[in-house]
Amino acid sequence: MSSTIDLHFQGHARVIATAVIPVGGGVVLVDPGPSSCLPALEGGLAALNHGLADLRAVLLTHIHLDHAGAAGTITRRVPGVPVYVHEIGTRHLASPEKLLASATRLYGDAMDRLWGEFLAVPGTSLRPLAGGESITLDGRRFDVAYTPGHAVHHVSYFDVADGTAYVGDTAGIRVSPGYVLPATPPPDIDLERWAESLAVIERWQPRRLYLTHFGPVDAPAAHLALYRSALARFAERVETSLAEPGDDEARITAWEAWVRADVRTRMAEDAAVAAEAAAPFRQLWLGLARYWRKRATATSAAT
Repeated sequence: MSSTIDLHFQGHARVIATAVIPVGGGVVLVDPGPSSCLPALEGGLAALNHGLADLRAVLLTHIHLDHAGAAGTITRRVPGVPVYVHEIGTRHLASPEKLLASATRLYGDAMDRLWGEFLAVPGTSLRPLAGGESITLDGRRFDVAYTPGHAVHHVSYFDVADGTAYVGDTAGIRVSPGYVLPATPPPDIDLERWAESLAVIERWQPRRLYLTHFGPVDAPAAHLALYRSALARFAERVETSLAEPGDDEARITAWEAWVRADVRTRMAEDAAVAAEAAAPFRQLWLGLARYWRKRATATSAAT
């Protein structure tokens, strides 16, 4: 079974989790996080009597900076370590300029403070995936599924040995039991494809889920049902807000106030702060608003 390293992103507990899976005499990492958290990653590995030199592979669920930012730095320190990622993501890891420009539009001058350096991953380390593959690492098999909805370059991994599904952001954000926050930043939110991805994960019949935000969930069926409900509730509220008077800034301000109040009805203050660090509430509105507007434009064009 995997261990969890809490990367203590921006000083907060339970924001970004890296899974450490034993294989042979080494380890596999799922979503190593940003390079700003690399000291925490190395400290966590040391606590498990490992170091980056023991790394056998990196499994990326997708290329967002909070999941994949350290991959290029790791490949500099461990030359040749394979980095598995969806084929759409490989070009952005090899040449990250477009990815970084997109992220800078969201985070502005906070980029370096939040994420640190984002180095390119050498082509010799990249292992592109489409979904449907099986990866065997020192005798341990991982099945791969393409799971878009949160991002077009999202995959999930199923550890056949112990029944854990490593699902990145596909099953949302849970920093406190009983509340699941939808992960809906721009630009790729697609609710129809997301529903299909959740069904793909269910077909694995996993014994547990592993969320990058945050850690293992031991009741997969209940969690996925709760997540479907949460995603529908958030999506409906954003759709409704688009018809309300005012501009987007007013809508976002009202949305942020609503989400902050909502999470605090279900969790303690420290957990609520961690939830917003994992998924800035402004971005959740922006991703869903973009989805609804694209859908409205497509519907209008078809009629």
